[in-house]
Amino acid sequence: MASPRVPEMNRANAPRVDVCVVGAGPAGLALTLMLLRSGVEVALVERSTGLNRDFHGEILQPGGQRVLDELGVLSAARARGARELDGFQVLQDERVLLDVDYRRLPAPYDRLLALPQRHLLDELLAACRELPGLTFLEGHRVSGLVRERGRIAGVVAHRRDGGTATVRAHVVVGADGRYSRTRTLAGIDAGRREAFDQDVAWFTLPAPGRATGAVRVHRTATGALLVHDTHPDRLRVGWTLPHRTWNRVAVRGIQDVRRELADALPGFADLIHTHLRSLSDLTLLDVFAAQAGRWVDDGLLLVGDSAHTHGPIGAQGINLALQDAAAAHPVLLDAVGAGDAGRDRLLPYERRRRPAAAGVHRVQRIQAKALLGHSGPLATRLRSRAASVVTRSRIGERVTHRIAYGPDPATVRTDLFTAPALATAAPAPATAAPAPATANPAPAAVAPARPGTGR
Repeated sequence: MASPRVPEMNRANAPRVDVCVVGAGPAGLALTLMLLRSGVEVALVERSTGLNRDFHGEILQPGGQRVLDELGVLSAARARGARELDGFQVLQDERVLLDVDYRRLPAPYDRLLALPQRHLLDELLAACRELPGLTFLEGHRVSGLVRERGRIAGVVAHRRDGGTATVRAHVVVGADGRYSRTRTLAGIDAGRREAFDQDVAWFTLPAPGRATGAVRVHRTATGALLVHDTHPDRLRVGWTLPHRTWNRVAVRGIQDVRRELADALPGFADLIHTHLRSLSDLTLLDVFAAQAGRWVDDGLLLVGDSAHTHGPIGAQGINLALQDAAAAHPVLLDAVGAGDAGRDRLLPYERRRRPAAAGVHRVQRIQAKALLGHSGPLATRLRSRAASVVTRSRIGERVTHRIAYGPDPATVRTDLFTAPALATAAPAPATAAPAPATANPAPAAVAPARPGTGR
């Protein structure tokens, strides 16, 4: 796909950096921080202002927590307000069928963490701003890609007031989410697949003193509801609906919807009747799976939802995105240091992370059918027996660890950092679970980044 005509570039409107990251979500900001700590000049382009976006994915798995701890931002983000959750539970008629207890895992990452993304993003951005080499273009929407000699060499971005900024970079990183503009402009197919039969309508309820202490899936005769605590003293509820049926639901009106939800969650019926006032209180999430046709190109690398999109079951989205960033970091340093951001140079990242994303897709399809699908009494009994095996056996411990850290538990290459940690940053706990020996292997030849080259 051809990019729009690139305006004439000069020193005023065309900063030259090593890496341009598009999207200041968890993956984009975490990767920016890793690169800055490694002496690389980064331009960060973000469409919103003040990181003012509405988020629903806020459950941090232990694997993602470990990445943030290695970056020194987890403690400060938690201090802004978070909720610890003991694990996942599946309930049928208020009876617990499955209890995946994260307290089996080694400390300190032995809980799920409900952390509002705004808290996380603010801390990541604050850490980035403390380091030299950052150009932050807030309120800029990418509208084109700069191309030179057949490769991507930067971006063109527009502000709402009509202003234009052009950033030239050695490599562009698309971290701008499931509907990635960067990916589209690069002519890469999103690889969307309707792998799930449900969409999810999310809403929150004030719930002082009503914490559940877990992520719960409440199965009903018609589907399921996901419920978990969130900060401050609230419940976040995800109502699963058959795919693309929201318009039929909306026609029924809020009174009918409220009554159905209260019947499905009798323990919170009073909160639903009191606080769910209109259909505008619900936000629909289009649930689908996606694997982009390619994750790297000459001068381009995709991370997180830009490369692969997942459903909400298992809370894997942020976990995978943060681990993508950790895996991309040494590959980008190699590319910048070698002065070569060609596809072949960036391909080790895709070869490593694509199987992990594909593995999570497979598991989520199974989980969605088992936990969210419709069923009769026989299927319910079979689920109960299978859940008992998982809950009470050593198999359950292995399953829990796999969900918590993912199939490729990437960790941060802190040995490649050249800038010292901030004095205010909390170090990773000494008792952190060690990464498996095969996790995050060094590239065959990682050349140290040359800071400030602006190639």
